[in-house]
Amino acid sequence: MSPPSPPPSGAVDLPALAERARAGDVAAFEGLYRALAGRVYALCVRMSGDRQRARELTHEVFVRAWEKVATFRGEAAFSTWLHRLAVNVVLERERGERRREAHEVGGLTGEDEDSPTMLRVVRGDEGDRLDLEAAIGRLPPNARAVFVLREVEGYRNDEIAQAMGIAEGTVRAHLHRARRLLMEYLS
Repeated sequence: MSPPSPPPSGAVDLPALAERARAGDVAAFEGLYRALAGRVYALCVRMSGDRQRARELTHEVFVRAWEKVATFRGEAAFSTWLHRLAVNVVLERERGERRREAHEVGGLTGEDEDSPTMLRVVRGDEGDRLDLEAAIGRLPPNARAVFVLREVEGYRNDEIAQAMGIAEGTVRAHLHRARRLLMEYLS
């Protein structure tokens, strides 16, 4: 699967396409995909830190959107609904992978992301100059998700806490950690 192509030039009537897609019009849903796939892909790249994974997540978001488009009530813009769906898909995927990894190694080893081993992995090539996107990609998964949702997407701490199923204090801790690590990576 190649990265989503940009939408065709010209104005796209997203509300009309969303309404038709809600009624089961495949061509209208394809129009929504063409108009919004780039934004969803960019969000998935920022949240996952990996372009290949972001392609898979984008695909999953649109599959899920097609399955749920009939439930779209039109109370918010379709792009807002889709954005929220994308955030949930990324967070669900990361939670599932963490659970699967913990299960595969026979449970948690007690080593968390702050352990010296993880810090060595996260630091990688300290001498390299990194751009912000690469630095965000190096953040531990929870810190990266919180940072992107807060600083890039503009979510409030309570919204992030609800979406990730964690306490607001934990959101603040992940955000603080993300900012500290980014300062380290970019200095």
